[in-house]
Amino acid sequence: MIIVIDALNKHKYPKLLDEMFKLRARVFGDRLGWEVNIVDGRERDQFDDLDPAYVIGLDDLGNVVACVRALQTTGPHMLSDVFSAILDGEPPIRSATIWESTRFCVDTKRLARGQGRNTVSYATCELMLGSLEYAQASGITDIITVIDPMMDRVLKRSNNAPYDYVGKVADMGKVPALAALLDCTDERITRLRNFAGIYHDVFIAEDEIAAAESYESFGTVNGAARVSADLEKYCDDQISESATEKEKHAALRLKAALADRIRSRSDMRA
Repeated sequence: MIIVIDALNKHKYPKLLDEMFKLRARVFGDRLGWEVNIVDGRERDQFDDLDPAYVIGLDDLGNVVACVRALQTTGPHMLSDVFSAILDGEPPIRSATIWESTRFCVDTKRLARGQGRNTVSYATCELMLGSLEYAQASGITDIITVIDPMMDRVLKRSNNAPYDYVGKVADMGKVPALAALLDCTDERITRLRNFAGIYHDVFIAEDEIAAAESYESFGTVNGAARVSADLEKYCDDQISESATEKEKHAALRLKAALADRIRSRSDMRA
């Protein structure tokens, strides 16, 4: 499930953003050894202060398992201000319709291997789809992304290969980095969907997130039971009032996810 958090709605999701920064610290600081700024287990930099958009992937229990940052290239961005060695003397790209994608990462420890939902492969493809579809809907024609060679291979294997590269490969921490270009076209999205077998809407509605997060605020057994009953009624109402199959599918998915979470909490208390 994908949610986009930006300057307009970030006040609603401080918990998700906090989880995202923690995931970035584990991936880019601990696993990849990049020279990033980590404070209290969270990785942030100056570009997070520019109100970028975050495309965030959630598992069926609402945990942050993947994320990527999208930032305009008309102002400061990583390729022009941090990874300029990649450009090898070329001027940075500046365009209102070309956005930079950075900090793409997936929680390989929380997610399973193999195929199907809640796996590394599924979360990776879902995040790429969410990024492309969000960009396309926002009028962005192309994405420039700073990646390592492993991610470059992942893009190629998933029928999402870059159509071009900028500059040269440069060393960044334990791994080299390069800048790749992706067009936000229907053809690319279709290729990726066919590869991943993902044909449904990957975006989760904000009211689904709000309903799921309300469950988190109740730690007692009685409180959880009360909220569980309220949420079940809410889901049933949404299902019965669905005007389209898409709305019905979203309500059914939320109900199933909440049921799994309630069972998980019950097992922990037992």
